[in-house]
Amino acid sequence: MSGGRGFAAALFVALALALAFLTLPIVAIFVSVSPRELVSSLDDPGVLDALWLSLRTTLAALAIIVVVGTPAAYLLATRSFRAKALVTTLVELPLVLPPAVAGVGLLAALGPAGIAGGPIEDSGIRLALETAGVVVALTFVAAPFFIRGAQVAFASVDRTWLQASRTLGASEARTFLRVAIPAAAPGMLAGLALAWGRAVGEFGATLIFAGSFRGRTQTAPLAIYERLGTDFTGALALAAVLVVFSAALLLTAKLLSGQQAVDVVR
Repeated sequence: MSGGRGFAAALFVALALALAFLTLPIVAIFVSVSPRELVSSLDDPGVLDALWLSLRTTLAALAIIVVVGTPAAYLLATRSFRAKALVTTLVELPLVLPPAVAGVGLLAALGPAGIAGGPIEDSGIRLALETAGVVVALTFVAAPFFIRGAQVAFASVDRTWLQASRTLGASEARTFLRVAIPAAAPGMLAGLALAWGRAVGEFGATLIFAGSFRGRTQTAPLAIYERLGTDFTGALALAAVLVVFSAALLLTAKLLSGQQAVDVVR
């Protein structure tokens, strides 16, 4: 009995240590300066430009991810084919790539001298060092979060619902739009929230592929880095905004995932 209590105590100590280590830096952001200083720092035009650019580019990236990623996730969830494991691995690979590797890869693929960069630039589209390049970088690093979440959500949909829809004469496309997507919506939204959080916090790939030009490619994380040596309060203010936003997205993802689990049980 005493041994069981000792083990339980050790578990709580481990949790307390992990919680203290993981939350202390976050708490420090909000207590290092006064709330008034944090709010006043947000009046800086450069800060506002960075926040606005982050919002615009992340929303653009999410739109691309949803349009392309939703049918891709449905295919992975409902079809069996050769090399499926390889395809899934390739789709998820950006999850574990170092940000610098992602940036270099984007340059090698889509930069002016990249594999596909020449034809892209010949068509009049410039990506490297442009706002469009930010969207590309965010899409690359965030897409796997949505695709993976949507794949799991589609896989959990009761197959009898899909079969019933087809039996009633609906095409596969109509079944996908009217049955599969609504049924998988909570899981898809959870994956979308995680993808958005990843896009908001993206730094390395964006810096390498798009640079850090104020008003054009300098997102909030890049603005934080720029201000570290000259305006630490401004960096803290931007960091505080991203912490609140990221926490809201994480909470949303957890609530939606929990709702999906309840729906599956029902």
